[in-house]
Amino acid sequence: MCGATEGGLSLDGVNVAKEAVIQGQVLRGGASGGEPVPNAYVRLLDRSGEFTAEVPTSATGHFRFFAGDGEWTLRTLAPKAEPVDTRVVAATGSVAEVQVLVTA
Repeated sequence: MCGATEGGLSLDGVNVAKEAVIQGQVLRGGASGGEPVPNAYVRLLDRSGEFTAEVPTSATGHFRFFAGDGEWTLRTLAPKAEPVDTRVVAATGSVAEVQVLVTA
């Protein structure tokens, strides 16, 4: 995974025109005052709910998937928090930025 930059993950070296990228950050608490959640896991589930991939979040709570075009569900599993499901649409040539908020 690339290092974090202000505003999200760096896309250096990623040919966005040829990729469908889903990336984001897991935060605990409110959107404006949320704290990054390191060591959470984000799962990528297909339209039928089948597991496709899983990545851990970075020290800054960031994650990234390269997915096929279509509708996906991100299932976020964070320490001391209930699982959170987030729907997202991936499309070649774009980056779907997702912010996942978890609560205790």
